Amino acid sequence: MDEIKYEIDDDGTITFPATGHRYRVRSFPRGKPAVTLESDHSILASDRIDLQSAKERQAYAAGLNGHAGAVERELLALSQLMDDLMPGEESHGDKPPKASQADLVVDLAKEARLFHDPDGEGYATIPVDGHWETWPLKSKGFRRWLAQWFYEENGKTPGAQAMQDALMVLEGKALFNGPEYPVPTRIASHEGKLYLDLVNERWEAVEISPDGWRVVSDLPVKFRRARGMLSLPTPTKGGALDDLRPFVNLAADADWHLYIAWLLAAFRPTGPYPILAVHGEQGSAKTTLSRMARRLIDPNSTPLRSEPREIRDVMIAAKNGWIVGYDNLSRLPDWLSDCLCRLSTGGGFSTRELYSDSDEILFEAQRPVALNGIEELATRADLLDRAIVLYLAAIPEEKRRTESTFWKEFEAAQPGILGALLDVVSQALKRLPNTKLEKLPRMADFALWGSAAEEALGWKPGSFMAAYTQNRRDANDLSLEASPVAEAIQKFMSSRAGWCGTSTELLAELNQQADEEKRKVQERLKVWPTSGRGLRNTLQRLAPNLRQAGVSVAFIRTKSKRTIELEQVGNHASPASPASPPGEKPHGDADFENPMGDASGDAGDGSAGGGDASAASLSPQNSASGRGKSGKGDAGDADDAKKRTHSKTCVDCKRPSSTYRCSACAAVRTPKRGRTS
Repeated sequence: MDEIKYEIDDDGTITFPATGHRYRVRSFPRGKPAVTLESDHSILASDRIDLQSAKERQAYAAGLNGHAGAVERELLALSQLMDDLMPGEESHGDKPPKASQADLVVDLAKEARLFHDPDGEGYATIPVDGHWETWPLKSKGFRRWLAQWFYEENGKTPGAQAMQDALMVLEGKALFNGPEYPVPTRIASHEGKLYLDLVNERWEAVEISPDGWRVVSDLPVKFRRARGMLSLPTPTKGGALDDLRPFVNLAADADWHLYIAWLLAAFRPTGPYPILAVHGEQGSAKTTLSRMARRLIDPNSTPLRSEPREIRDVMIAAKNGWIVGYDNLSRLPDWLSDCLCRLSTGGGFSTRELYSDSDEILFEAQRPVALNGIEELATRADLLDRAIVLYLAAIPEEKRRTESTFWKEFEAAQPGILGALLDVVSQALKRLPNTKLEKLPRMADFALWGSAAEEALGWKPGSFMAAYTQNRRDANDLSLEASPVAEAIQKFMSSRAGWCGTSTELLAELNQQADEEKRKVQERLKVWPTSGRGLRNTLQRLAPNLRQAGVSVAFIRTKSKRTIELEQVGNHASPASPASPPGEKPHGDADFENPMGDASGDAGDGSAGGGDASAASLSPQNSASGRGKSGKGDAGDADDAKKRTHSKTCVDCKRPSSTYRCSACAAVRTPKRGRTS
């Protein structure tokens, strides 16, 4: 056997360079040694055999098609190295001291590959029935593996304290001696390829590249499997996404495009991810649509959950699954709305570790989110800006199917549907680098991904962005309708070209305009601000939505005060008021820089002469509650507000201009406009 070359690594692994086969041989005081054969990071065979027996060597190699002859010769070479690899029980001199149970458990764990994740949690990749599995060291799966090996070797179970002591040693080895690897859940990426964990008994995954996809068992990534995760069927080629449409209650093509785009986005290992918000009356299959989204990508024993009690519940669900789904919600509290926004674009949460005074548990996650309810759940502007909102119609009774029949038909079609989704993901990976958009919306990564998939889906170019843009417009209208403050601001600005003042002054204006009884009810419901600070915070959330509706909101801060400027913009703007008469300064101009060097801006403190402390309309007439002593106000002009025409001069520099403020003055004001408090 001298012609067979081999190498012995520091960990005792024997490598045969001619074939690339790696052997791990573990000896036991009783019984046959365990021999594990690896090639290209995958296990080809693993069994306990007598290396001195030609019959057992032949049986070991029999199942390795194409490798049987080489493996037999390598096993024979290993048998001749027994004295070096597996010392006999005979010893010379004094007997060594008897090892403790904890030492024996640690020794058994040499078969495992120890490492830690970026959070410092220890893991082990262990050989099981011819494949590799990854388990946290603290998990029941790893403890059971250790206990099984210990029982096979010693004929008894290890003590609880011995197991605990051994796990502490192994955690130290994983943290200080082991490498660091990320441990993803369900979806991962590596060197430009995506991986979808099938969560089956063979620990297989789908490898997706720009050239196609295939099912593999030798993975370059280490998936983590949490309790509740269910297996996906092995996908098949030749399926079509149209096979999915009979199972979803989406009549409009635009809604169908957005739903498919959301599913495709969920295959990406990093976000941001749009939030799928599904609404409809009873019997519109809201729950079915949400549940199907999860069953296609991330099936779970609890696919949809009820409203969480705290942020910690949301983060734990995100850590233990890929898609976070909530079912039949009646409301969306502000804290949950903010939490889902962070989950969509990436966020974290920390809490004190139990039985510890200073240690923290950190949760960091970015996940696709699906939620449904009868009422419109997403009403806050920041959540709607991240959402895809779908409305489902009620299903007629003659078109209903039983649950058992429905899901049986879906399970029969699921492998082909999953394969069709993987085909599109592969093509999207290929086209993404060359996909460009003229304008990038809020969820730019999602928009690019959906556009890159259009050709593979057979959609018309631009159809996805048309559907997504319209959905965002509808969401913006919903945000304005859901906010009484937005409605009041639009009404307030309907007869003005502009307004400037403090938040307290603006609140006084809005309170005077609003119906008192209705306003008091809204204050009790905490949807109407009761202070200037509350109004400012509300407007900061609504500013993007109001801008799309034609009202620009700018927050300006100077050394003396903080003001809010409202201005009609775009095609939604009402006709502007005439300019101030010659020699009279524009009202409310004290906080603005005058590009012409006009020193008429007043930095007063709110005295009758006209200062910043009172609200001032950018039209020449002051509001009724603004500069009361000036003798001018909007109250007297209410009848002819619609007849106002632009003076054709800039409100700042008085130069001829076809707009309320000329481009030069607007450019000078831009830096100041951008400052917020």
